[in-house]
Amino acid sequence: MANAFAHCELSTTDVAQAKKFYKSVFAWKLTDVKGMPYTMVDVGTGVGGGMQKVMMPGQPTAWMPYVQVDDVKKSLAKAKKAGGKVVLDFQSLGEMGAIGVFLDPAGAALGVWEAGKKAPKAAAKKAAKKAKKKAKKKG
Repeated sequence: MANAFAHCELSTTDVAQAKKFYKSVFAWKLTDVKGMPYTMVDVGTGVGGGMQKVMMPGQPTAWMPYVQVDDVKKSLAKAKKAGGKVVLDFQSLGEMGAIGVFLDPAGAALGVWEAGKKAPKAAAKKAAKKAKKKAKKKG
């Protein structure tokens, strides 16, 4: 795996203001997640993300990129061994996957994302459906 960027998330003190601002600047589709204080950001093509209220006192409003990894725990251990500091240890997000966050030696934050076991199946199913549709159009 080449460890591509997988997700970019805004933590802010004012989600409503952020949604209004970004909707006026970009052609993003913003969708609130049922039962969660979270808004998905669909950018069409490329890396999408989400918006949420800051999670802890003193946390600054900021965008956090997440890199796709095979194993969050192993990636955090590698970052720590290389001189980084883990600031959010492995956190399971159920079937969706898991995350963690570390600071590099200079203090830059970066998240790591491990897709849940069901996520790849859903993506594969969607791709197969799309290919089937395309084949029908041609034939």
